[in-house]
Amino acid sequence: MSVCLSVCLSIYLSIYLSIYLSIYLSIYYLSIYLYLSILSIYLSIYLSIYISVFLSVCLSVCPSACLTVCLSVRLSVCLSSLSVCLFVCLSVCLSVCLSVCLSIYLSIYLSIYLSIYLSIYLSIYLSIYLSIYLSIYLSIYLSIYLSIYLSIYLSIYLSIYLSIYL
Repeated sequence: MSVCLSVCLSIYLSIYLSIYLSIYLSIYYLSIYLYLSILSIYLSIYLSIYISVFLSVCLSVCPSACLTVCLSVRLSVCLSSLSVCLFVCLSVCLSVCLSVCLSIYLSIYLSIYLSIYLSIYLSIYLSIYLSIYLSIYLSIYLSIYLSIYLSIYLSIYLSIYLSIYL
């Protein structure tokens, strides 16, 4: 019985933990992905504005205003496209790598942990616990029950027997 219970519990825990962890980790990756996308948008806007303002102020001192405008616009476009490309590459690579590595690690860890540790622990624990509990409980219960039952039964039986035959 304890082996069956430990096997059932290990199967239940493995299924429950794998489903729970996969849902939790997917939500966690989504939050990381959302954070990275907001960060890349912020960086691209910040860099484009900063570079254009910086270049226009610094190069306005120089006589060629046309050069300033051309360079600032081209540089801001280049930097914003670079930041978007970098974000897309990093977020995709990071999410794929993390999801694959964590799913492999968790599946191996959970299968080993749940199959070996829990089955051994539960079988030993349940067998020892049940044997000790049942032996103590049954001995106390039977001794109390038999003492009460026998005292009541014998007193009634003896009183009836003595009243009839005496």
